[in-house]
Amino acid sequence: MKYHERTIVNGKPGHDTPKRSRISNSPLVNRVMADIKPTNMEELTEVITAAEFHPVECNLFVYSSSKGTIRLCDMRAAALCDRHAKLFEEPEDPTNRSFFSEIISSISDVKLSNNGRYMISRDYLSVKVWDLHMETKPIRDLPEYAIPDLQSVHEYLRAKLCSLYENDCIFDKFECCWNGNDTAIMTGSYNNFFRMFDRTTKREVTLEASRDIAKPKTVLKPRKVCSQGKRKKDEISVDCLDFNKKILHTAWHPTENIIAVAATNNLFLFQDKF
Repeated sequence: MKYHERTIVNGKPGHDTPKRSRISNSPLVNRVMADIKPTNMEELTEVITAAEFHPVECNLFVYSSSKGTIRLCDMRAAALCDRHAKLFEEPEDPTNRSFFSEIISSISDVKLSNNGRYMISRDYLSVKVWDLHMETKPIRDLPEYAIPDLQSVHEYLRAKLCSLYENDCIFDKFECCWNGNDTAIMTGSYNNFFRMFDRTTKREVTLEASRDIAKPKTVLKPRKVCSQGKRKKDEISVDCLDFNKKILHTAWHPTENIIAVAATNNLFLFQDKF
């Protein structure tokens, strides 16, 4: 399996391995905070895929793993946080279990909300919102947070996992992000599509980053993917998606309604009233 290296950073960026989380290049400290590397590398079954400090409580940090779990650790408890304070994990739906289950459940990104109360995680097919006070399940199941299709980013690809495995796309690592006031979420997809979810209005939209529309004051039109049946006007068939065009990296301005998405070798900036 393929994994990207991730680092917990305090100060200037540093380097680390996928088996460890580290505070790097600080003028005060440079040490490993969490280590899941086994003594015998042949026994390696899990790696750290993403990590982030809590935005308010400086003693807390979270890290995700290739097994689909997220651990919250408290540095006040021990110098080496091998024992987590909280474990966030959603059991797999038995009806969706397949040969690819372990791969697509690997968490590629985790981001804490700016107020420190919530957290989003991104795996291959979905994005989940968690309440740090509730470890048992994502909060999408609660009426006050319910957003249509929030969990699914591109569920229509489940039927194509075999071909995505053969072309290595199933190992792509998509990022996710919050807007400045924690009311909206954004993440990327294929065909240069990216999705935005508004937690206040319960709306969601799929947009496309394309050089054809990269002109000042151009209004982005919502896009829809047709997975089966007759394709409607302005829809694109799932069989016509370009998997070489993908948005893996996304960012939201901390105070303005401006977003940045990286599509292959192009960086797009958009300002919208979503």
